[in-house]
Amino acid sequence: MKELRIEGNGNLGPIDSAQIPRYAGAATYARLPRLDQVAKADVAVVGVPFDSGVSYRPGARFGANHVREASRLLRPYNPAWDVSPFENCQVADAGDMAVNPFNINEAIETIQQNALDLTSDGAKLLTIGGDHTISLPLLRAAAERAGEPVAMLHFDAHLDTWDTYFGAEYTHGTPFRRAVEEGILDTEAISHVGTRGPLYGKRTLTTITVLASESSQQQMFTTRAFWKLWPKFGIASASARSTFLWTSTSWTPPTHPAPVHLKLVALRAENSLKSFAASVA
Repeated sequence: MKELRIEGNGNLGPIDSAQIPRYAGAATYARLPRLDQVAKADVAVVGVPFDSGVSYRPGARFGANHVREASRLLRPYNPAWDVSPFENCQVADAGDMAVNPFNINEAIETIQQNALDLTSDGAKLLTIGGDHTISLPLLRAAAERAGEPVAMLHFDAHLDTWDTYFGAEYTHGTPFRRAVEEGILDTEAISHVGTRGPLYGKRTLTTITVLASESSQQQMFTTRAFWKLWPKFGIASASARSTFLWTSTSWTPPTHPAPVHLKLVALRAENSLKSFAASVA
C-alpha cells in the first residue's frame, strides 16, 4: 500500500489520516516514517522492550508497541502552542532494541551501545517502553555524548535511588544511585517530581540523605506544588508507571494529592520547573 504522508519544510511527516484511515498500516510512533525511510533524523524514536529489572509487576516490555498503537490518534498540529513539530524537525521511528531479557548486565550494555549508535550522527533520542532499569544505560550514553554529567528531570512516584534489591545492583529501583556514583549526573541539576507514598521506614530517609549530602542546594518539589504548575505543562498521565504524554488534555488531577514524604534529592526542582512553566506560558 502506498504511503501518503504529510510533508513540511523538507521533512517527511506522519501518514495523512485524511487519505489513509488511522487504523490501517504499520504502527510506527505517531504514524511517522521509519528510520530507514529518511536520509537523516533529527529525533529517533526507539522502543526498549525490557522489564527484567522489576521487583513486582512486569509488562513494560510491551509498552513501546502499545504506545505506538495509541499514537495513531496523534495529530500533527498543536493549536495551543501553534506548532507543527514534525514540520520543524525530522522525526523517525527506529524500531525496537534487541535486548536480552535474561541477562540484565548484557541488556544494559546493549541499550547503552544502541543509544550511542542512534545518536552518532547528532540525532536526539526518545525512548519508549522498558522498566526504569533502562535509565542507567541511557544516562551513560547521554553523558558520553555530552562529555560531562547531565541534568535530569524525573517524573515518578519513587526516587529509584535504592542501593540494591536482593543483593542486585541493577534493578528498576536503583538506576539513579548508580548514576550518581558513576558521576554521570549533575547533582546540582536533578529534579524528581511527584514523589509520594509510604516508606519502609526512617532508614529510607537516612539513606537518601547520605546520597544527597554532597549537594550544595537541596530543595523539595511537592506533588501539590506540581499540580499548581500542571496547566502550564499540559501533561496527561498515560499510565500508573509515570509515563507522560506532552499534549493537551482534559484529564483532571486528584483534588487531594498524596503527601510527599521524601524531603531530599529533588535538587533545584522548584526553580527549574517554574522557569520551564514560565517559558511555555
